[in-house]
Amino acid sequence: MASSSCFSPLVLLLAALCGLLMLASAHGYPPSAAGSALSSAFYDASCPGAHDVVRRVIQDARVSDPRIPASLIRLHFHDCFVNGCDGSLLLDDDLPAIQTEKTVPANDNSARGFPVVDDMKAALEHACPGIVSCADILALAAEISVELAGGPRWSVLLGRRDGTTTNIESARNLPNFFDPLDVLQEKFRNVNLDDTDLVALQGAHTFVKVQCQFTRQNCTAGQPEGTLENLDEVTPNLFDNKYYGNLLEGRAQLPSDQVMLSGPAAAPTTAPIVHRFASNQKDFFRNFAASMIKMGNIGPLTGRDGEIRKHCRRVNGKGY
Repeated sequence: MASSSCFSPLVLLLAALCGLLMLASAHGYPPSAAGSALSSAFYDASCPGAHDVVRRVIQDARVSDPRIPASLIRLHFHDCFVNGCDGSLLLDDDLPAIQTEKTVPANDNSARGFPVVDDMKAALEHACPGIVSCADILALAAEISVELAGGPRWSVLLGRRDGTTTNIESARNLPNFFDPLDVLQEKFRNVNLDDTDLVALQGAHTFVKVQCQFTRQNCTAGQPEGTLENLDEVTPNLFDNKYYGNLLEGRAQLPSDQVMLSGPAAAPTTAPIVHRFASNQKDFFRNFAASMIKMGNIGPLTGRDGEIRKHCRRVNGKGY
């Protein structure tokens, strides 16, 4: 009888493969091609404190800038709708190779919070260098921001890699404040989000401020265009369902919000969802969390696609 210490070549090969898979997992890569899907446990071994690091930076930042939670969720939204959730929005100009998405109309003087993202990345690079992607930082920051404002919690799926290009044409076609309902629905369908996702994700406006120049009333006499207005006048600093009550009363600040109730195609599509969320906050929270997870799955780079940027504003090798 052969000794139990003798291993066949097949066993040795399997053992070697197992070791390689464990090594890959420890470095933040999915364990196999089949495991390239996102996972809430992605950083459990390689950077177990990632969530806490991001949370601490946001908590510190919102002391001096209470708008930061709302700004961070908007960055995640605008990132995912362009090239998928790959952190492309965070890239600065590096002409001629990279033209930043930050200056397209939907982002210019509107998308903000980039220095806070830099702080999160620096803190994570100190804690676990080269592990956590900028795209995942935005996903984590969005969930934490909602939770800190009183909204729902969800398990953030992680494992995204960072893109190395931007997409200006797509960025110029982001959903905007003046889109009619049919255009909004088309833009959401283009990234596999349905009417429930549209109404739920627009609910993030519950704790957002916007420049008066973008509101339905525009700016009042003598009011500078950059004057900020609360999109939810009832509980502007809380993440709740009061935003939908504003829609029911015709008091939505943004044209793109009110059309979900009053647009020509609203009655059979989005209006019933608005009514549902207005009357049931738990239903809104549940659907918002599901829609955020769904949005976070738009075209992520995984495995060895893309890279883990050392600095969120530059692709690796470009310096900063």
